[in-house]
Amino acid sequence: MANDEIADLVARATASGSDGDPASDRRSRQKALAALIPALTRSAKASGIRAVAAGRWLADLIIELAPRVPVRDALTLRRQHPGLSDIEIAERLIRQATKTTAALGAAAGGLAAVEFLSPPMLLAAPVQLAAEMLSVTAVELKLVAELHELLERPAKGSASERASAYLMSWVRRRAISPQVGGAGLGAVFGAAAKRELRSQVLRRIGRSTTTLAPFMAGAVAGAEVNRRATKALGETLLAELRGLSEERWFRQV
Repeated sequence: MANDEIADLVARATASGSDGDPASDRRSRQKALAALIPALTRSAKASGIRAVAAGRWLADLIIELAPRVPVRDALTLRRQHPGLSDIEIAERLIRQATKTTAALGAAAGGLAAVEFLSPPMLLAAPVQLAAEMLSVTAVELKLVAELHELLERPAKGSASERASAYLMSWVRRRAISPQVGGAGLGAVFGAAAKRELRSQVLRRIGRSTTTLAPFMAGAVAGAEVNRRATKALGETLLAELRGLSEERWFRQV
């Protein structure tokens, strides 16, 4: 499926840099985002201009991407963070996700700064925003899922059912209710839920236009916009999930 290519490129864009060099990390992310543009352009053309303009195209891509986002369970997270309490691990996950989405905003802004000097390349600007949006969403979906897993409020059901629940949590910026059982993507994402998703997508795309500012202003603005949004999401979910498992958290403190 063509979207396998998109999922692979998103994974490259969201991967952590191995050498710790910020400049190298930005170049790597810019390269992955640039590679996403032609793949997304082909996908957008296949969907049609109406679907793209209404947000349906990008919303459908996010729904397809959600089950492909790798999620670590609580045991794996604790094993990878020895000596830390669940609270400390959760806070570290938020910091890491915030750092990654900020880096994606900076990379997208840097890419736009180069394209600003080449007017024909500006035609790709809307798709570039979609590339950034899709990558940032993947990072935030992973954060949403791993916070639920770590705090012992995992979604129920199959991989597809869990992905649908975590995606709805991302859309609504709320923790999953423990009373809600698993439901497939088709069941959860009816007409009303898809409208919520499209609305969220269009709002985020609107905020992401700051990355298109000329020169390097877009890189700074894009990084800050993403940083704030991801940090707010993580802290909101952490507060809610702590409330849902208050007794266990007090034992840790």
